[in-house]
Amino acid sequence: MELVCPHCGAVNRVPEQRLGDQPRCGKCGGQVLPPAPIELAAGNFDRFIGRDGLPVLVDFWAPWCGPCKQFAPVFAQLAGQYVGGARFAKVDTEAEQALAARHGIRSIPTLALFKGGREVDRVAGALPAAQLAAWLRQHL
Repeated sequence: MELVCPHCGAVNRVPEQRLGDQPRCGKCGGQVLPPAPIELAAGNFDRFIGRDGLPVLVDFWAPWCGPCKQFAPVFAQLAGQYVGGARFAKVDTEAEQALAARHGIRSIPTLALFKGGREVDRVAGALPAAQLAAWLRQHL
C-alpha cells in the first residue's frame, strides 16, 4: 500500500500487515501514520488525497468558527483511534480559500471522505464522537 508522508510528501510503500508497526518514511524518517490529524494545504492536498492508499477524512474548518474549535478534540481523538484504518486531515478554509471553493465548501465544519482520490461522502456540522465513528464505519 502506498502512504504519503505527512512531513515531506514522499510516497512510501508499506505492506498492509505492517500498518500497525508505526512505519517511518524512507526519505525523511518521520512517522508516516501519526496518531493526529495532518494539516493539508493547496501545495500537498492533491498528492495526499490522490496517492494515499488509505481513506482520508478531511475536516474543512476555520480558526474563527466556534463549532470547529469545539469539534477539534473529537476529530483528534478519532484520528488516534483509526491509525492504520483511515487518515485524518484538516484544511484551514480561511488560509486555503481557493481549495475550499474548489471542493464546494459552503459551511464549516464540513467533513469529506476521500477514497482513491475521489470524494465518496461528506457531512456538514460538528458530530459527537459516537456519531462520527458510526458514520465512518458505514464508509470504511
